[in-house]
Amino acid sequence: MVRLELDQVVMRRMKEDDIEIVKALIKEGCEGTENRLVLHILTRPLCLFVLAVFSSVLRCLVHSFILALAIPVFLLIIFLKITMPRSTGVLGSSRPYWDYVGSSYRGTQDEILSNPYSRISGRTPVTKKPRRRTGCKDKEMSSEKITPEREQTAGQVWVAECEGEIVGCVFRESESRAGIARICRLVTGCWYRREGLGRLLLQSLENREREAGAHRVYAHVPYPSKVGEAFFRKVGYLQLGEVENEEEEDDEIKNETPEKGFMGYPLTKVFYKDL
Repeated sequence: MVRLELDQVVMRRMKEDDIEIVKALIKEGCEGTENRLVLHILTRPLCLFVLAVFSSVLRCLVHSFILALAIPVFLLIIFLKITMPRSTGVLGSSRPYWDYVGSSYRGTQDEILSNPYSRISGRTPVTKKPRRRTGCKDKEMSSEKITPEREQTAGQVWVAECEGEIVGCVFRESESRAGIARICRLVTGCWYRREGLGRLLLQSLENREREAGAHRVYAHVPYPSKVGEAFFRKVGYLQLGEVENEEEEDDEIKNETPEKGFMGYPLTKVFYKDL
């Protein structure tokens, strides 16, 4: 673990040069999420019952008891991996992750989030120009056609940069409801976890949304992620459905639902916070 000086972190909009780095950061942060989601669905009682029924039918056709058990499970795993949102994507949305990573760098290139730690310390964050990665991937990105409609749908990606290195990122979905912001991905580099970086990214984005007139923020967390759940609870978020009569008191909550997978099982937990 590397000690990170939070007052030296600059949070800015992602640029085209950052795309490959951010994609690698997301892949690192989501490692194993898809497999845990598959295991979560496979171990649900109704799913186990369906697998048992198919195994019993298949046992009449296949002389091997092991094959009769393994074939339905194998086919279901393949089906889940094909139909489930990619682990390197944005859970809580049916759109592919490229619509976020590939499109959202467009906009105000110099736009940054305020860092509350730098105001407290009185120090000015020092930025270093990151090295540009050249190669075939840059050519592929430049040839990608991005329409204004796709750019609007993409939302925003904010990256946390310290001394020229991207150490974290947060995804904010495009506005679909007035006064509502949605966070669909929050990732910090493995060397900079438990240093307060995730809290800093979230707090800075919340401050920006509050100033822009938002009154509530939603965050989608992969269902098996105990770390993500504990983090959002720690920073003051409530899980959707844990407060009694919340739908009766607030009709807006009904518009936010978790991402559903096979047989309607939830893939995400939804957390919210009033600003």
